[in-house]
Amino acid sequence: MFFHLFTVACLIFYANALDNGVARTPPMGWMSWQRFRCLTDCNLYPDECISDRLFRRTADLMVSEGYLDAGYEYLIIDDCWLEKERDENGRLQPDHIRFPYGIKNLSDYIHAKGLKFGMYEDYGTFTCAGYPGILGHLEVDANTFAEWGVDYIKIDGCYANVEDYEAGYTEFGMYLNRTGRPIVYSCSWPAYLESSGTYANYAYLSEICNLWRNWGDIQDSYGSMSKITDWFGKNQDRLIPYAGPGHWNDPDMLLIGNYGLSLEQSKTQMALWAILAAPLLMSVDLGAIGSEEKTILLNRDIIAINQDALGIQGRLIKTVANIQIWSRPIMPIVNGTHSYAVAYYSKRDDGHPYAITTTLSDVGLSHQSGYLVTNLFEPVLQEPQSLKISEDFIVRVKPSGVVFFKFTPIP
Repeated sequence: MFFHLFTVACLIFYANALDNGVARTPPMGWMSWQRFRCLTDCNLYPDECISDRLFRRTADLMVSEGYLDAGYEYLIIDDCWLEKERDENGRLQPDHIRFPYGIKNLSDYIHAKGLKFGMYEDYGTFTCAGYPGILGHLEVDANTFAEWGVDYIKIDGCYANVEDYEAGYTEFGMYLNRTGRPIVYSCSWPAYLESSGTYANYAYLSEICNLWRNWGDIQDSYGSMSKITDWFGKNQDRLIPYAGPGHWNDPDMLLIGNYGLSLEQSKTQMALWAILAAPLLMSVDLGAIGSEEKTILLNRDIIAINQDALGIQGRLIKTVANIQIWSRPIMPIVNGTHSYAVAYYSKRDDGHPYAITTTLSDVGLSHQSGYLVTNLFEPVLQEPQSLKISEDFIVRVKPSGVVFFKFTPIP
């Protein structure tokens, strides 16, 4: 009975207290997991192991290569940063060999660069890689993260009972709030429910978390990315109502610049993550990324779509000849009519840029004066054109690629 009453008290307290002022647009930054996983052998992987060296180098590159200026502000350590045991006072501690100066020193370095600092932990007894979890230590760990200057915390869901997620994540969020430090709170529990066929309670998640992983981990392949976007399209009616300023659906990290995506597929991920109002969390070796992939990640027009102040998640409108058409209402609003970002995403593999003909009214645009059309990946090569809603609009889309437009109402 006591636990039940305590849980109810937590729910009431935290449901009224989440407004921590952060993540008003989808978080942007860099996260270690997808590219660097749990590489801890610094002899074999001196430049890639999860270590102080990796994160300082990445912080330097985020600033010097223009990522921070473009909006990528969070640098987030994922799993495998810990010692296998807590210290003599029961507090979390980093691996002393790989992080010889401690976490607070690293955090100060990252903050001095103008970046924000993020970390990973797990609600269960262990992290997914087998390091100490926060279960049984929620309050002391929340205080530790605040003392270290953490601005973003991802809490995974391994080694925990599914039935405990709601109360446990709520309680930890309460302790984060009590620290007085504004910390973006990323919750992973829906990924564990949805992957097993159980619907998550997104109405409640939107009250206690700033973002949440919805489904399975993204892997470094087009197939993995494509499955995730298919799942989001299939489940969009359940997801869209709960996305908005301060609380976002999260389809997982950007693969752009790694090994698994072609250039066209990289454009596809960037466009669809913008449509989905998804967090833009790079996971790539910024010292080795190709120039074309870097250009995709730094595309200011597409970042502006992702960061649109309205915070409305877009949706799959229709599929024509196996080409999906995704649309998102955005600013500016002209004479009461939204602008729109529209992505034509090819699920075809037949070897040439397939042409489809649509009208703007076919994809839900209705402004009678027409729209100014901007190609977001080729704004310099293709001058904006005006288009009436009833005019035929031919789009040629490369296999597994995307053509991405902004449609602005003409006054």
